[in-house]
Amino acid sequence: MTERGEKPPFLYVVVCAAGIAADVGRLINAAQEREWHVGVIATPLAMDGFFDTAAVEAQTGRPIRSAWRRPGDPRPFPEPDAVVVAPATFNTINKWAAGIADTLALGTLCEVSGLGVPIAVLPCVADALAAHPAYQESLTRLRATGVRFGPPYAGADGEEFAWEEALDLLDRAAR
Repeated sequence: MTERGEKPPFLYVVVCAAGIAADVGRLINAAQEREWHVGVIATPLAMDGFFDTAAVEAQTGRPIRSAWRRPGDPRPFPEPDAVVVAPATFNTINKWAAGIADTLALGTLCEVSGLGVPIAVLPCVADALAAHPAYQESLTRLRATGVRFGPPYAGADGEEFAWEEALDLLDRAAR
């Protein structure tokens, strides 16, 4: 995270296609309360009804990005001071760890991983998928690059998604 002097800190929120994504506004609100400016990057599938895109754009004051910009187009967001991936799906975590950048969301994650930008991830992965060896290897690989993971969420009855934990992870990374 940068010092809060000259420019306000900018947070990228990467949203994946999971049912809990409908509540991403809670994360954005919490980030804004902590004085972050927020830009949302969504996987293409997440844009297809997993969350209220109009409400998120109104909340952030910025368009949601899900596709690559054309050559010569201006960058729609400033460079990130930090990134939160929430909810982070099995597919996104495994592709990211493998260096696959076939969407803007994955390309962004691959790039910021190499820039030393603090990254916090809130996985949303079913228990059966979390037990897959490729997933476990992906977590190990990403942790080795400094990525911080919050508690896993499998969507069990009564289980809460820890939106604010992502921001707490970033705060701890800044210390």
